[in-house]
Amino acid sequence: MARTSTGVGGGARSGAAPGGPGGRGAGGRGAGVVKGARRPEVRLPVLEPFAGGELEPDGDYDGVEFRELDLAEQDGGGARFMDCAVTGCALDGTRLRKARVLDSVLTGLRGVGTDLAEATLRDVEVLDARLGGVQLYGAVLERVVVRGGKIDYLNLRQARLRDVVFEGCVLVEPDFGGARLERVEFVDCALRSVDFTAATLSDVDLRGAVELGIAGGVGRLSGAVISAAQLLDLAPVLAGELGIRVEG
Repeated sequence: MARTSTGVGGGARSGAAPGGPGGRGAGGRGAGVVKGARRPEVRLPVLEPFAGGELEPDGDYDGVEFRELDLAEQDGGGARFMDCAVTGCALDGTRLRKARVLDSVLTGLRGVGTDLAEATLRDVEVLDARLGGVQLYGAVLERVVVRGGKIDYLNLRQARLRDVVFEGCVLVEPDFGGARLERVEFVDCALRSVDFTAATLSDVDLRGAVELGIAGGVGRLSGAVISAAQLLDLAPVLAGELGIRVEG
């Protein structure tokens, strides 16, 4: 089948990202630089428009385009989306628990309370989303780019993120509690009141965050790299975590 590129995915990056202060890698674990995330390369085939009706639990959607549809409150739990484009769809209360989204592009999604708990997203681009209260706890994200848009109250507790890039987006009170993050980058994005409580970080690059506010789990930043300016901004939080009293 002939395949056409979406034109939005960057190539896989084999080189490492620039080093942090002092040329040290993530968490100061040696002289190496932090490892960069591998980005997805999504090239969609010629797509068939969604035939209509509602999503089906455990449905199988291969090479399907969902465009400007109201999918609110529908149940696609356990469904498989392969080589799909989902564009401008409403996902208010949509149930997609344990769904598998593979080699797909999701553009302009909007909605509140979308349930993607324990879902798998692999080789996926999420572009210009406007979402709130998304449930992704226990989910697996691998080679995923989230670019543009705003997501409020993103629940990624106990999730596993590997080769994930958040770029040019706003994340308000994202919760990474107990999650495992490996080769995750935050580029030109705002992280407001992020929670890393009980999270495990490895090669997590926070230097590109234009705003970094940590509400919990600052003591879990071992395995992350931050800039000198961010270190100064975080100094009061770090002092509080360590029980240091600052006077004068």
